[in-house]
Amino acid sequence: MRAGPGFSKVLVCDDDRAFRQRLARSLRSAGYTVFEAEDATSGLETALEYRPDGILVDMRMPGESGLWLLPKLRASLPESRIVVLTGFGSISTALEAVRLGATHFVTKPAKLEAILAAFFPERQAAPSHEAQLPSLAEVESEYVNRVLTEHDGNVSQAAKVLGVHRRSLQRRLRRD
Repeated sequence: MRAGPGFSKVLVCDDDRAFRQRLARSLRSAGYTVFEAEDATSGLETALEYRPDGILVDMRMPGESGLWLLPKLRASLPESRIVVLTGFGSISTALEAVRLGATHFVTKPAKLEAILAAFFPERQAAPSHEAQLPSLAEVESEYVNRVLTEHDGNVSQAAKVLGVHRRSLQRRLRRD
């Protein structure tokens, strides 16, 4: 999907510098004007300054998360399409992201075509095959992330609720 009238400016807000720069380069090659931000706070500032048509937001970043950023972007830029990118995809986080204002949710790694298509989910054909059930590991990871989100990212509180040691939970989160 090439850049065109009404959708030509994209903001990439991701703390992974190599991924962000690679994606920005691909978007520029496709004809988009691209802005970059490495965290949620600078992402909000950049979005307000340049008013992009599309915004790619990483879910987990140092400082404020992508979930913190979503309602602020939606309130300030209601016409922008917002796609959440994450390496930690789960059903509950996808639903939460959409509830907070995301147009769509894409798990990393994703091809440029899939990311661009996510800006316009209404154009996508309905899937012809049945949705696959998540694996036990995916369900467990989703539950851990939900508990962590419910406790505002407080690892100690989440570990208590999950019945695991704080350090064990920190190691698991680094692995995921």
